[in-house]
Amino acid sequence: MARLPGPLLPAALLLLAAAAAPAPGRPCGPAGLSQDTVLGRLGANVTLTCQDEGLANVTVSWKMEKWGTVAAVVGGHDRWLAEGNTLLLWQLRYEDSGRYSCYVGGRPLRSLRLLVEAPPCLAEPPEIPRVSCYRRSHDKDVLCEWPLQAKPSPGTRAMLWVKQRFAAENATEQRCRYFSKARKFVCRVKVPPGADDTKPLVVSTCVSNGAGGLAGEDRIITLSSVSVKPDPPLNVTVEALEKAPQQLRVNWSYPLSWDPRFYWLRFQVRYRPEPAETFTEVEQVMTTWLDIRDAWRGTRHVVQVRAQEEFGHGAWSEWSQEAVGTPWTDPRDLTSEMGPFSSQFPMEDGTYGVTLPPELFGEDAADGAGGAVMEASAHSVASPYAFLVAGGSLLLGIALFVGIMVRYKQTWRTGGQRGAKQEGEAQHVLVPLGPPSPPLSETPLLSPPGPLAPGALHVTNLDYFFSEQ
Repeated sequence: MARLPGPLLPAALLLLAAAAAPAPGRPCGPAGLSQDTVLGRLGANVTLTCQDEGLANVTVSWKMEKWGTVAAVVGGHDRWLAEGNTLLLWQLRYEDSGRYSCYVGGRPLRSLRLLVEAPPCLAEPPEIPRVSCYRRSHDKDVLCEWPLQAKPSPGTRAMLWVKQRFAAENATEQRCRYFSKARKFVCRVKVPPGADDTKPLVVSTCVSNGAGGLAGEDRIITLSSVSVKPDPPLNVTVEALEKAPQQLRVNWSYPLSWDPRFYWLRFQVRYRPEPAETFTEVEQVMTTWLDIRDAWRGTRHVVQVRAQEEFGHGAWSEWSQEAVGTPWTDPRDLTSEMGPFSSQFPMEDGTYGVTLPPELFGEDAADGAGGAVMEASAHSVASPYAFLVAGGSLLLGIALFVGIMVRYKQTWRTGGQRGAKQEGEAQHVLVPLGPPSPPLSETPLLSPPGPLAPGALHVTNLDYFFSEQ
């Protein structure tokens, strides 16, 4: 047989592994159960044996456990009977599933796990698991899960096996848990300390019940390539900000599975007023708080938060539990007196209406007017801020009027003084420098020749000037 060239050897191994890997949907189930597991049919009887021999004339006690806690102590049960070293259970029910342990003198001898299944005619065939794996943080175990379209039949169980690829070691078996609220199976893959993140791992799954079992497609993963999906944020609270009727402050904390000293998270917040159905989302929040600045007045809001690795690697977490809060309301506002009847919601015409309590309508409430919606545009509630604005405008107008009147009075006084001064000046009489001259008609145009006294011409000219004036 010829040897393959070095570069083709890995490809050949991959092809061989793919050919050897069973196809998804192959049968699986009871054949792969461990030796300490006992299957019981719903409504049938089953006998559990503590030890085959060596327990003659001794008292054997039994305890039944579920999820690590003691659920019942066998003794006096109407459907359980302990005889010698055996325990008889008849008319099995689903709640009888669990781990049964036998003791002699307080010393445990054997532990058996009982699985109660529905008969094949009553059980629905399981769905083929479609597994996806992720880590809650960079240093946590790997979780593998798959969702279900419908609720599984009672007695359905799921198992997961993990082994290193191309290794001869046995696979590690892990039982998966079903979460009814999320409607999915979740399995944990233990990661030993110091494990090599680059070694490939093969993950196999199997889901079975009374109608049979089906295996999922094998997944090949490495610890370094597994997506990081954080847990939802915790302690989400919504608080009102004083004197801010349209603001809310949202606070939350990191999930316990994430250590913020080494890696951070970024968050996404969504919120909505309770009458609305769609959310408003805020992305790229790097802090553990956020102020909402467009909240509805007097309306309760629903808020949720989810997280993702700070650089966007991996998937978003599930949304946190809902938190509710209402913005601050002025105690003097009339709407605060309406109590639980007060609400604010959009009308058909785009405005907002206020629902008033029935007792405010008096006698009309008895006629069916209770709970009527009054448009805020027609019957608006008086606000103290409106009174402040109106009062300030009135004071400003009065001050402006007084200023105009004072200014006008000052101007009027100044004009009166100027007029009086002009009238006083008009009453002064000009006194001629010489004696009054006779009228022009009595004075001859030509004076007789003769000697003129000094200054006579000057006086005559002045008299003519003043007479003209």
